[in-house]
Amino acid sequence: MPKISLPSPLVAANSVSDLVLSPLGAQKRPLAEWLTTFHLATVVLDPYTNESSWILKTATKILEALRGCDARVNLLVTADEDDTAAFLGPYAQQFLTFCDPDRAFVKAYELEALPAFVFVRVDGSLAAKAEGWVPAEWRDVASQIAEATSWIPPTIPSSGDPGSFHGSPALG
Repeated sequence: MPKISLPSPLVAANSVSDLVLSPLGAQKRPLAEWLTTFHLATVVLDPYTNESSWILKTATKILEALRGCDARVNLLVTADEDDTAAFLGPYAQQFLTFCDPDRAFVKAYELEALPAFVFVRVDGSLAAKAEGWVPAEWRDVASQIAEATSWIPPTIPSSGDPGSFHGSPALG
């Protein structure tokens, strides 16, 4: 019998079932435990690049506008706890923050450039992603989050946001 391929949403080729997320200052937990009730609306940042620092204020503004929807808004930083806290400053206390020094999340969802804005559904599938800072692409991700959660999408871009730029290589 021939194998039939069905169209499906973007799903990481690597299994995310073994992925563990490390919240800043708390115990690691499997991704599945973070997805029991809510989707993830994740901004992935590399603290060792200019590109991620350029988008930090804009990213937190977008996440703040999505706070309250049925998605866990969060920052994921490709660094250990000390470097994550130093890079984020007060944002580390304002948002759920994950540390990913081994870039396991980046690899699992096959990200190629950072910063990135990622929408992960409760089943672990990748619903949408935007890499680098292209406002129209980030707006599309935010709109998909808003549609899935019956929320109002934020205005992207907004006053004070940087111009478009390519991200830095996601694997460092």
